[in-house]
Amino acid sequence: MKFFVDTAEIDAIAELNDLGMVDGVTTNPSLILKSGRDILEVTKEICDLVDGPVSAEVVATKADDMIAEGRKLAEIAQNITVKLPLTWDGLKACKVLTGEGKMVNVTLCFSANQALIAAKAGATFISPFIGRLDDINLDGMDLIADIRTIYDNYGYETQILAASIRTPNHVLESARIGADVMTAPPEVIKKLAMHPLTDKGLETFLADWAKTGQKIL
Repeated sequence: MKFFVDTAEIDAIAELNDLGMVDGVTTNPSLILKSGRDILEVTKEICDLVDGPVSAEVVATKADDMIAEGRKLAEIAQNITVKLPLTWDGLKACKVLTGEGKMVNVTLCFSANQALIAAKAGATFISPFIGRLDDINLDGMDLIADIRTIYDNYGYETQILAASIRTPNHVLESARIGADVMTAPPEVIKKLAMHPLTDKGLETFLADWAKTGQKIL
């Protein structure tokens, strides 16, 4: 499974990237706002730091304007993925931009039918939002499973990018089902290394080591 980090914070991306934990980055207008940076400036900095796809989202709602914004964003770097909403206009823009050889991440997917038509429009990535479905008492993992089945049935090459991931269990279940990519905030990725028995075991080892009175260095 590929790991994308869902943030526009350069320091957080750099820390995870140094550990080999970053295969790509996803951003959105909310994350750009949180960073307090100019979208073109911070996106270029992220692209210079990370080798993999960097999703930069359009803010237009009409197809022609989305296409124009997508082309502008794609000029930032070769690894830009234009992020488009899963609307009819977004699908029109997706078809045009992928036809021009640009990577496209179709976002805000909440149904398998949406994922199906995004694949037919040529999306590079589809971003089903797990956490937001959980918020309304639906199981976001059912959506991941449905999309995986449909894409495998017909050989669609669109990659499933599990998004709105909030817990380590979301990552685990997405990997079990076979999502190609997951994107999560830095703090969720770091939690993947945590386990209470690891902490307890380390505490015991260190206590026993102290009793030996020895040093390695």
